[in-house]
Amino acid sequence: MRAIPLIGAASLAAILLSHVTGCSGLSSLKGKGKPAAQPSAAAEASAAAEASTAAQASPASASSPSTEATPLAVATEAAIPPDALIEHAPSPQGPHQTVAHIVASVDGEPITARDVEQFSVAVGHPVNVADIADDPQAKAALKGLISQKLLEKEIDQYSSKIDEEQIDNYIEVVRRDKHMTPEQFQAALAQSGMSMEDFRKHAREELEKEMMIRQQIRQRVEISNADIQAYYDTHKADFTVASEKLKIAQILIGVPQNATPQQVAALQSKAAKIRAAAAGGADFAVLARKYSDDESRNNGGELGWFGPQDILDQIYAAVKNLKPGDISQLVRTSHGFHILKLEEHQVAGLQPLAEVKEQIRDQLINQRANTELENWVETDLTKQHDVETFY
Repeated sequence: MRAIPLIGAASLAAILLSHVTGCSGLSSLKGKGKPAAQPSAAAEASAAAEASTAAQASPASASSPSTEATPLAVATEAAIPPDALIEHAPSPQGPHQTVAHIVASVDGEPITARDVEQFSVAVGHPVNVADIADDPQAKAALKGLISQKLLEKEIDQYSSKIDEEQIDNYIEVVRRDKHMTPEQFQAALAQSGMSMEDFRKHAREELEKEMMIRQQIRQRVEISNADIQAYYDTHKADFTVASEKLKIAQILIGVPQNATPQQVAALQSKAAKIRAAAAGGADFAVLARKYSDDESRNNGGELGWFGPQDILDQIYAAVKNLKPGDISQLVRTSHGFHILKLEEHQVAGLQPLAEVKEQIRDQLINQRANTELENWVETDLTKQHDVETFY
Protein backbone atom coordinates (compact mmCIF):
# COMPACT_ATOMS: atom_id res chain seq x y z
CA MET A 1 0.00 0.00 0.00
CA ARG A 2 1.23 3.44 -0.87
CA ALA A 3 0.06 6.74 0.55
CA ILE A 4 -1.91 8.80 -1.95
CA PRO A 5 0.05 11.82 -3.24
CA LEU A 6 -1.08 15.27 -2.21
CA ILE A 7 -4.04 16.17 -4.37
CA GLY A 8 -4.08 19.40 -6.28
CA ALA A 9 -0.74 19.04 -8.01
CA ALA A 10 -1.91 17.98 -11.46
CA SER A 11 -5.26 16.26 -11.31
CA LEU A 12 -7.88 18.33 -9.47
CA ALA A 13 -10.32 18.09 -12.32
CA ALA A 14 -9.65 14.40 -12.85
CA ILE A 15 -10.37 13.73 -9.18
CA LEU A 16 -13.64 15.59 -9.43
CA LEU A 17 -14.56 13.81 -12.65
CA SER A 18 -13.89 10.41 -11.11
CA HIS A 19 -16.19 11.20 -8.20
CA VAL A 20 -19.29 12.24 -10.12
CA THR A 21 -21.95 10.34 -12.08
CA GLY A 22 -23.94 13.33 -13.23
CA CYS A 23 -24.00 17.08 -12.78
CA SER A 24 -26.99 17.56 -10.50
CA GLY A 25 -25.23 20.19 -8.45
CA LEU A 26 -24.55 22.33 -11.50
CA SER A 27 -27.37 21.43 -13.89
CA SER A 28 -29.84 22.91 -11.43
CA LEU A 29 -28.50 26.28 -12.56
CA LYS A 30 -29.68 25.67 -16.12
CA GLY A 31 -31.38 28.62 -17.74
CA LYS A 32 -30.07 31.19 -15.28
CA GLY A 33 -28.96 33.48 -18.08
CA LYS A 34 -27.97 33.77 -21.72
CA PRO A 35 -24.80 32.37 -23.19
CA ALA A 36 -22.05 34.66 -24.42
CA ALA A 37 -21.94 35.31 -28.14
CA GLN A 38 -18.57 33.68 -28.87
CA PRO A 39 -17.34 30.21 -27.87
CA SER A 40 -14.17 29.84 -25.85
CA ALA A 41 -10.94 28.48 -27.27
CA ALA A 42 -10.50 24.76 -26.93
CA ALA A 43 -9.07 23.85 -23.53
CA GLU A 44 -5.40 22.91 -23.59
CA ALA A 45 -4.63 19.57 -22.03
CA SER A 46 -1.44 18.37 -20.44
CA ALA A 47 -0.17 14.80 -20.09
CA ALA A 48 2.62 13.45 -17.96
CA ALA A 49 5.90 12.78 -19.73
CA GLU A 50 7.63 10.00 -17.90
CA ALA A 51 11.38 10.50 -17.75
CA SER A 52 13.73 8.04 -16.16
CA THR A 53 17.30 6.89 -16.23
CA ALA A 54 18.45 3.28 -16.47
CA ALA A 55 19.42 1.62 -13.21
CA GLN A 56 23.12 0.95 -12.97
CA ALA A 57 24.81 -2.11 -11.44
CA SER A 58 26.79 -1.45 -8.28
CA PRO A 59 29.85 -3.11 -6.83
CA ALA A 60 28.10 -3.12 -3.44
CA SER A 61 25.77 -5.91 -4.54
CA ALA A 62 26.55 -9.58 -4.73
CA SER A 63 23.49 -10.14 -6.93
CA SER A 64 20.81 -8.03 -8.55
CA PRO A 65 18.43 -6.25 -6.16
CA SER A 66 14.83 -7.35 -5.82
CA THR A 67 12.44 -6.09 -8.48
CA GLU A 68 9.47 -5.97 -6.12
CA ALA A 69 7.64 -2.70 -5.69
CA THR A 70 9.21 -0.43 -3.12
CA PRO A 71 7.51 -0.57 0.28
CA LEU A 72 5.43 2.04 2.03
CA ALA A 73 6.12 5.64 1.10
CA VAL A 74 5.04 8.51 3.33
CA ALA A 75 3.15 11.34 1.65
CA THR A 76 3.84 14.79 3.06
CA GLU A 77 2.55 18.23 2.29
CA ALA A 78 5.76 18.84 0.41
CA ALA A 79 5.13 15.80 -1.77
CA ILE A 80 5.62 16.43 -5.41
CA PRO A 81 3.54 14.51 -7.87
CA PRO A 82 5.26 12.25 -10.45
CA ASP A 83 3.68 13.91 -13.48
CA ALA A 84 5.59 17.16 -13.18
CA LEU A 85 7.21 16.99 -16.65
CA ILE A 86 4.32 17.64 -18.99
CA GLU A 87 3.63 18.04 -22.66
CA HIS A 88 0.54 19.14 -24.48
CA ALA A 89 -1.75 16.23 -25.34
CA PRO A 90 -2.88 16.08 -28.98
CA SER A 91 -6.41 17.00 -29.93
CA PRO A 92 -8.83 14.08 -30.29
CA GLN A 93 -8.46 12.33 -33.64
CA GLY A 94 -11.03 10.51 -35.74
CA PRO A 95 -13.92 11.15 -38.09
CA HIS A 96 -16.22 12.51 -35.36
CA GLN A 97 -16.04 16.29 -35.12
CA THR A 98 -18.00 17.95 -32.33
CA VAL A 99 -19.77 21.16 -33.25
CA ALA A 100 -18.65 24.13 -31.21
CA HIS A 101 -22.04 24.90 -29.69
CA ILE A 102 -22.06 26.43 -26.22
CA VAL A 103 -23.16 24.10 -23.43
CA ALA A 104 -22.29 26.16 -20.34
CA SER A 105 -20.59 29.30 -19.09
CA VAL A 106 -18.68 30.38 -15.99
CA ASP A 107 -18.84 34.09 -15.16
CA GLY A 108 -19.85 34.75 -18.77
CA GLU A 109 -16.98 32.74 -20.26
CA PRO A 110 -18.52 30.13 -22.59
CA ILE A 111 -17.75 26.41 -22.62
CA THR A 112 -18.34 24.57 -25.89
CA ALA A 113 -19.09 20.91 -26.50
CA ARG A 114 -15.64 20.62 -28.08
CA ASP A 115 -14.10 21.99 -24.88
CA VAL A 116 -15.85 19.23 -22.93
CA GLU A 117 -14.72 16.56 -25.38
CA GLN A 118 -11.08 17.66 -25.25
CA PHE A 119 -11.18 17.95 -21.47
CA SER A 120 -12.51 14.41 -21.15
CA VAL A 121 -9.70 13.07 -23.33
CA ALA A 122 -7.10 14.99 -21.33
CA VAL A 123 -8.19 13.49 -18.00
CA GLY A 124 -8.43 9.97 -19.40
CA HIS A 125 -12.23 9.60 -19.57
CA PRO A 126 -13.19 10.26 -23.23
CA VAL A 127 -16.90 10.89 -23.74
CA ASN A 128 -19.27 11.45 -26.64
CA VAL A 129 -20.77 14.92 -26.33
CA ALA A 130 -23.26 14.62 -29.16
CA ASP A 131 -26.11 14.74 -26.63
CA ILE A 132 -24.91 15.94 -23.23
CA ALA A 133 -28.46 16.22 -21.87
CA ASP A 134 -29.04 12.46 -22.08
CA ASP A 135 -25.53 11.15 -21.40
CA PRO A 136 -24.54 10.93 -17.71
CA GLN A 137 -20.85 10.52 -18.56
CA ALA A 138 -20.86 13.61 -20.76
CA LYS A 139 -22.62 15.52 -17.98
CA ALA A 140 -19.94 14.37 -15.56
CA ALA A 141 -17.23 15.59 -17.94
CA LEU A 142 -18.93 18.97 -18.24
CA LYS A 143 -19.16 19.17 -14.47
CA GLY A 144 -15.46 18.37 -14.20
CA LEU A 145 -14.57 21.10 -16.69
CA ILE A 146 -16.75 23.65 -14.88
CA SER A 147 -15.07 22.64 -11.62
CA GLN A 148 -11.65 23.12 -13.22
CA LYS A 149 -12.54 26.62 -14.34
CA LEU A 150 -13.85 27.49 -10.88
CA LEU A 151 -10.65 26.18 -9.34
CA GLU A 152 -8.52 28.15 -11.79
CA LYS A 153 -10.28 31.33 -10.75
CA GLU A 154 -9.71 30.49 -7.09
CA ILE A 155 -6.05 29.64 -7.68
CA ASP A 156 -5.45 33.10 -9.18
CA GLN A 157 -5.76 34.49 -5.65
CA TYR A 158 -2.59 32.65 -4.64
CA SER A 159 -0.31 33.88 -7.43
CA SER A 160 1.33 36.55 -5.25
CA LYS A 161 1.99 34.11 -2.40
CA ILE A 162 4.57 31.97 -4.22
CA ASP A 163 8.16 33.24 -4.35
CA GLU A 164 11.15 32.28 -6.49
CA GLU A 165 12.80 30.26 -3.72
CA GLN A 166 9.75 28.00 -3.45
CA ILE A 167 9.88 27.45 -7.21
CA ASP A 168 13.59 26.60 -7.01
CA ASN A 169 12.89 24.07 -4.26
CA TYR A 170 10.02 22.53 -6.26
CA ILE A 171 12.23 22.03 -9.30
CA GLU A 172 15.03 20.53 -7.20
CA VAL A 173 12.65 18.04 -5.57
CA VAL A 174 11.24 17.01 -8.96
CA ARG A 175 14.74 16.54 -10.36
CA ARG A 176 15.85 14.39 -7.43
CA ASP A 177 12.62 12.42 -7.43
CA LYS A 178 13.35 11.43 -11.02
CA HIS A 179 16.98 10.63 -10.15
CA MET A 180 18.33 13.05 -12.74
CA THR A 181 21.41 15.18 -12.84
CA PRO A 182 20.80 18.85 -13.70
CA GLU A 183 21.96 18.12 -17.23
CA GLN A 184 19.62 15.13 -17.59
CA PHE A 185 16.75 17.19 -16.25
CA GLN A 186 17.39 19.95 -18.78
CA ALA A 187 17.50 17.34 -21.56
CA ALA A 188 14.21 15.80 -20.39
CA LEU A 189 12.55 19.21 -20.45
CA ALA A 190 13.85 19.88 -23.95
CA GLN A 191 12.64 16.47 -25.12
CA SER A 192 9.14 17.22 -23.82
CA GLY A 193 9.15 20.57 -25.63
CA MET A 194 9.52 22.76 -22.55
CA SER A 195 12.06 25.41 -21.71
CA MET A 196 13.15 25.99 -18.12
CA GLU A 197 11.09 29.19 -18.18
CA ASP A 198 8.03 27.14 -19.17
CA PHE A 199 8.71 24.68 -16.38
CA ARG A 200 9.11 27.44 -13.80
CA LYS A 201 5.71 28.74 -14.83
CA HIS A 202 4.31 25.23 -14.48
CA ALA A 203 5.97 24.91 -11.04
CA ARG A 204 4.37 28.16 -9.88
CA GLU A 205 0.95 26.92 -10.96
CA GLU A 206 1.42 23.62 -9.13
CA LEU A 207 2.54 25.37 -5.96
CA GLU A 208 -0.45 27.69 -6.14
CA LYS A 209 -2.73 24.66 -6.40
CA GLU A 210 -1.00 22.96 -3.50
CA MET A 211 -1.32 26.05 -1.30
CA MET A 212 -5.00 26.38 -2.15
CA ILE A 213 -5.67 22.73 -1.35
CA ARG A 214 -3.77 22.97 1.92
CA GLN A 215 -5.56 26.10 3.08
CA GLN A 216 -9.04 25.45 1.73
CA ILE A 217 -9.36 21.67 1.95
CA ARG A 218 -6.84 19.90 4.15
CA GLN A 219 -7.46 22.16 7.13
CA ARG A 220 -11.08 21.03 7.11
CA VAL A 221 -10.10 17.39 7.53
CA GLU A 222 -9.63 16.06 11.03
CA ILE A 223 -8.18 12.61 11.70
CA SER A 224 -8.44 11.24 15.23
CA ASN A 225 -6.21 8.67 16.89
CA ALA A 226 -9.21 6.37 16.86
CA ASP A 227 -9.43 6.73 13.06
CA ILE A 228 -5.77 5.81 12.74
CA GLN A 229 -6.10 2.83 15.07
CA ALA A 230 -9.17 1.56 13.21
CA TYR A 231 -7.40 1.80 9.86
CA TYR A 232 -4.33 0.04 11.23
CA ASP A 233 -6.41 -2.76 12.74
CA THR A 234 -8.24 -3.43 9.47
CA HIS A 235 -5.19 -3.15 7.20
CA LYS A 236 -2.52 -5.06 9.10
CA ALA A 237 -1.63 -7.06 6.03
CA ASP A 238 -0.59 -3.79 4.36
CA PHE A 239 1.84 -3.10 7.21
CA THR A 240 3.33 -6.59 7.38
CA VAL A 241 6.78 -6.99 5.87
CA ALA A 242 7.40 -10.47 4.49
CA SER A 243 11.19 -10.27 4.61
CA GLU A 244 13.84 -7.83 5.76
CA LYS A 245 14.69 -5.11 3.25
CA LEU A 246 17.18 -2.27 3.32
CA LYS A 247 17.27 0.80 1.09
CA ILE A 248 20.86 1.93 0.68
CA ALA A 249 22.82 4.72 -0.97
CA GLN A 250 26.58 4.79 -1.33
CA ILE A 251 29.65 6.78 -2.26
CA LEU A 252 32.50 4.62 -3.55
CA ILE A 253 36.07 5.78 -3.57
CA GLY A 254 37.60 3.25 -5.91
CA VAL A 255 41.01 1.71 -5.28
CA PRO A 256 42.96 0.34 -8.27
CA GLN A 257 44.03 -3.29 -7.98
CA ASN A 258 47.69 -2.39 -8.34
CA ALA A 259 47.56 0.59 -5.96
CA THR A 260 50.59 1.17 -3.77
CA PRO A 261 50.22 1.41 0.01
CA GLN A 262 50.72 5.17 -0.27
CA GLN A 263 47.91 5.43 -2.83
CA VAL A 264 45.59 3.33 -0.69
CA ALA A 265 46.31 5.54 2.31
CA ALA A 266 45.63 8.69 0.30
CA LEU A 267 42.33 7.30 -1.01
CA GLN A 268 41.31 6.20 2.48
CA SER A 269 42.01 9.70 3.77
CA LYS A 270 39.90 11.15 0.97
CA ALA A 271 37.05 8.76 1.77
CA ALA A 272 37.26 9.61 5.48
CA LYS A 273 36.88 13.32 4.76
CA ILE A 274 33.87 12.72 2.53
CA ARG A 275 32.35 10.41 5.15
CA ALA A 276 32.82 13.11 7.82
CA ALA A 277 31.06 15.67 5.58
CA ALA A 278 28.14 13.31 5.02
CA ALA A 279 27.86 12.47 8.73
CA GLY A 280 28.00 16.19 9.46
CA GLY A 281 24.87 16.86 7.42
CA ALA A 282 26.16 17.58 3.93
CA ASP A 283 23.81 16.51 1.13
CA PHE A 284 24.68 12.87 0.45
CA ALA A 285 23.39 12.96 -3.13
CA VAL A 286 25.51 16.00 -3.93
CA LEU A 287 28.59 14.35 -2.45
CA ALA A 288 27.90 11.17 -4.42
CA ARG A 289 27.59 13.02 -7.71
CA LYS A 290 30.82 14.87 -7.02
CA TYR A 291 33.08 12.16 -5.58
CA SER A 292 31.71 8.65 -6.13
CA ASP A 293 33.48 6.34 -8.58
CA ASP A 294 30.41 4.12 -8.86
CA GLU A 295 27.88 4.60 -11.66
CA SER A 296 25.18 5.08 -9.00
CA ARG A 297 26.54 8.62 -8.68
CA ASN A 298 24.15 9.58 -11.49
CA ASN A 299 21.29 8.75 -9.11
CA GLY A 300 22.80 10.59 -6.17
CA GLY A 301 24.31 7.33 -4.91
CA GLU A 302 20.98 5.56 -4.55
CA LEU A 303 21.20 1.80 -4.98
CA GLY A 304 17.62 0.80 -4.16
CA TRP A 305 16.21 -1.98 -2.01
CA PHE A 306 18.06 -5.15 -1.02
CA GLY A 307 17.55 -8.20 1.10
CA PRO A 308 20.43 -9.23 3.40
CA GLN A 309 21.25 -12.04 0.98
CA ASP A 310 21.61 -9.59 -1.93
CA ILE A 311 24.59 -7.65 -0.61
CA LEU A 312 28.10 -8.39 0.55
CA ASP A 313 28.39 -9.51 4.16
CA GLN A 314 30.56 -6.56 5.14
CA ILE A 315 28.06 -4.14 3.59
CA TYR A 316 25.16 -5.70 5.50
CA ALA A 317 27.14 -5.70 8.73
CA ALA A 318 27.91 -2.01 8.33
CA VAL A 319 24.29 -0.89 7.84
CA LYS A 320 22.05 -3.38 9.66
CA ASN A 321 22.26 -1.58 13.01
CA LEU A 322 22.04 1.97 11.64
CA LYS A 323 18.97 4.15 11.97
CA PRO A 324 17.43 5.49 8.74
CA GLY A 325 19.42 8.52 7.66
CA ASP A 326 22.62 7.43 9.42
CA ILE A 327 26.01 7.16 7.69
CA SER A 328 28.17 4.06 8.12
CA GLN A 329 31.84 3.89 8.94
CA LEU A 330 34.13 3.31 5.96
CA VAL A 331 33.80 -0.19 4.52
CA ARG A 332 36.76 -1.64 2.63
CA THR A 333 36.05 -4.13 -0.16
CA SER A 334 37.93 -5.23 -3.25
CA HIS A 335 36.28 -2.30 -5.05
CA GLY A 336 37.52 0.39 -2.70
CA PHE A 337 36.16 2.37 0.24
CA HIS A 338 32.37 2.49 0.61
CA ILE A 339 30.48 5.23 2.45
CA LEU A 340 26.96 3.92 3.02
CA LYS A 341 23.73 5.66 3.95
CA LEU A 342 20.81 3.66 5.28
CA GLU A 343 17.73 5.33 3.82
CA GLU A 344 15.07 2.88 5.03
CA HIS A 345 15.05 -0.42 6.89
CA GLN A 346 12.09 -2.77 7.03
CA VAL A 347 12.28 -5.65 9.48
CA ALA A 348 10.21 -8.75 8.77
CA GLY A 349 6.88 -8.83 10.62
CA LEU A 350 4.12 -6.38 11.50
CA GLN A 351 5.31 -2.79 11.63
CA PRO A 352 4.42 -1.13 14.95
CA LEU A 353 1.65 1.45 14.84
CA ALA A 354 4.05 4.12 16.05
CA GLU A 355 6.19 3.66 12.94
CA VAL A 356 3.33 4.01 10.47
CA LYS A 357 1.01 6.36 12.37
CA GLU A 358 1.88 9.51 10.42
CA GLN A 359 1.75 7.62 7.15
CA ILE A 360 -1.78 6.44 7.95
CA ARG A 361 -2.75 9.97 8.94
CA ASP A 362 -1.55 11.31 5.58
CA GLN A 363 -3.37 8.48 3.80
CA LEU A 364 -6.66 9.27 5.51
CA ILE A 365 -6.28 13.02 5.09
CA ASN A 366 -5.75 12.67 1.36
CA GLN A 367 -8.67 10.26 0.99
CA ARG A 368 -11.04 12.59 2.80
CA ALA A 369 -9.61 15.66 1.10
CA ASN A 370 -10.79 14.28 -2.24
CA THR A 371 -14.37 14.30 -0.98
CA GLU A 372 -13.93 17.68 0.68
CA LEU A 373 -12.66 19.12 -2.60
CA GLU A 374 -15.82 18.07 -4.42
CA ASN A 375 -18.03 19.41 -1.63
CA TRP A 376 -16.14 22.70 -1.53
CA VAL A 377 -16.54 23.24 -5.27
CA GLU A 378 -20.26 22.42 -5.22
CA THR A 379 -21.26 24.19 -2.02
CA ASP A 380 -18.93 27.20 -1.97
CA LEU A 381 -17.38 28.00 -5.33
CA THR A 382 -20.54 27.54 -7.40
CA LYS A 383 -22.29 30.04 -5.14
CA GLN A 384 -19.52 32.59 -5.58
CA HIS A 385 -19.61 32.49 -9.39
CA ASP A 386 -22.19 32.73 -12.14
CA VAL A 387 -22.45 29.18 -13.49
CA GLU A 388 -24.93 28.39 -16.28
CA THR A 389 -25.66 25.30 -18.37
CA PHE A 390 -27.43 25.24 -21.74
CA TYR A 391 -28.56 21.77 -22.81
